[in-house]
Amino acid sequence: MSLEAFSQSEALTFGVELEMQLVNCYDYDLAPFSADLLRALKGAQHAGDIKPEITDSMIEISTGICHSHDQALAELTEMRDLMVRAAQTLNVGISGGGTHPFQQWSDRNISDSPRYQYISGLYGYLAKQFTVFGQHVHIGCPNADDALYLLHCMSRYIPHCIALAASSPFVQGVDTGFFSARLNSVAAFPMSGRAPFLLRWDDFIAYFNKMHGTGVIDSMKDFYWDIRPKPEFGTIEIRVMDTPLTIERAAAIAAFLQALARYLLQDRPFVPKEDDYLVYTFNRFEACRFGMDGEYVDPATGMRLALSEHLLHTLDVLAPHAAALGSGAALGDLSALVRNRGEDAAWIRAVEESSRSLPEVVRQMCGRWAGTPGA
Repeated sequence: MSLEAFSQSEALTFGVELEMQLVNCYDYDLAPFSADLLRALKGAQHAGDIKPEITDSMIEISTGICHSHDQALAELTEMRDLMVRAAQTLNVGISGGGTHPFQQWSDRNISDSPRYQYISGLYGYLAKQFTVFGQHVHIGCPNADDALYLLHCMSRYIPHCIALAASSPFVQGVDTGFFSARLNSVAAFPMSGRAPFLLRWDDFIAYFNKMHGTGVIDSMKDFYWDIRPKPEFGTIEIRVMDTPLTIERAAAIAAFLQALARYLLQDRPFVPKEDDYLVYTFNRFEACRFGMDGEYVDPATGMRLALSEHLLHTLDVLAPHAAALGSGAALGDLSALVRNRGEDAAWIRAVEESSRSLPEVVRQMCGRWAGTPGA
């Protein structure tokens, strides 16, 4: 197939996708309840979309096209509340988090969707290991060349996005030492990592056609890049975030990305260069491994500093843009998160340390998602 034309979209509009965990309320392991939950939700009215994911213990929610943080939060709240009420009738829990702390990937069942069956046939056990849960944010771009400019400028902020959303310290019952272990599962796929350094859409089309000609990829869906263009939507899609434990944090991170896009497109503070990627993998690893306490190397100057320090500086730079977009309070909450080291991963570890029970961790994760922490 040929690459689709880059659709028109309103600049700085955005959409939020969240992959959610479905657990039983007996031992809080993942449970194959996506079809049951979707049946229970049939006919419910809401602004976004709720649909199955690659395994039957996952479900995805997505907003419509949003103009503001408040709109995104309202849509996510409406879907969250509908899902929680439906799940209670099934004795099912719903949770955020980038990984389930103790599920065994070999127990998972791949969904019947032809796309997911194709992935399972191609990637083998990696498809079941892909039972990880992420937040994706689409940002509307005025044209295709601006989309590529924004993609490459945003690459220097990928560690910031990872640290703000990090919520996957445990995998199969083991503390990995990472704040975001989820991305290690994504990295196993051959078309993961960073997009090629191309700044003109004509050049990107040529690249796509060459890749398609090799038979390695069939469509843009076959690229698992950290940020990828979505020409059918007229957006770029940022894909590195774990699913946060609350909708409030998910909406705040989306607002951060909207303000960041406004800053990059209006102020044009950088001229993207291939050399910007020399430190990309290092910075990405530091954020995954250490969260906000990781090191950050500035791509332009080579200066090394704590990621938390660069995050606070970035939030200060974005403050006027957030104010113009009506999301100043949301970015203020993120500043407090950085100052207090309030990552979801740190919260998960603290609950495990106090309870010595990963099922209890998941039970409390469900409470945080439902908006009833401690219940």
